[in-house]
Amino acid sequence: MTRIFVDGDACPVKNEVLKVAARFDIEVYLVSNQWLRMPVGPKVHKQVVPEGADAADDWIVDNIVPGDLAITSDIPLASRCLEKGAEALGPTGKAFTRENIGMALAMRDLKSQLRETGVDRGFNASFTARDKSSFLNTIDKMLVQLMKNN
Repeated sequence: MTRIFVDGDACPVKNEVLKVAARFDIEVYLVSNQWLRMPVGPKVHKQVVPEGADAADDWIVDNIVPGDLAITSDIPLASRCLEKGAEALGPTGKAFTRENIGMALAMRDLKSQLRETGVDRGFNASFTARDKSSFLNTIDKMLVQLMKNN
């Protein structure tokens, strides 16, 4: 059975994930370093992990299996989930795939180097209504496909 794992500390679509999961009757794991004030239900699990750079990522990777979906903007975490056979989706609606994750990792590394050298100041684009709409459209399609395959 498909489950959703949310890298929850800075995820701007937690409420949307909960609504979609309820509609599909899917379990959700909200994983964070701190307690999240989010609605709970019988299929919503809040997992608070110890402080640490990758504690939430490690918990997700340790528990995710093929057929599950990770929601994260963390490209290395998305890559680790794909390696485990799961699916990964960014909060802007970008699906990470085995075909595009290498380029995403390379671009992440390049941007990091540009920030370190002062060439790029590292401003992130703000989260928009268009991003939310794209996310909702993509998560619906992904869950239909995952549930069809499981």
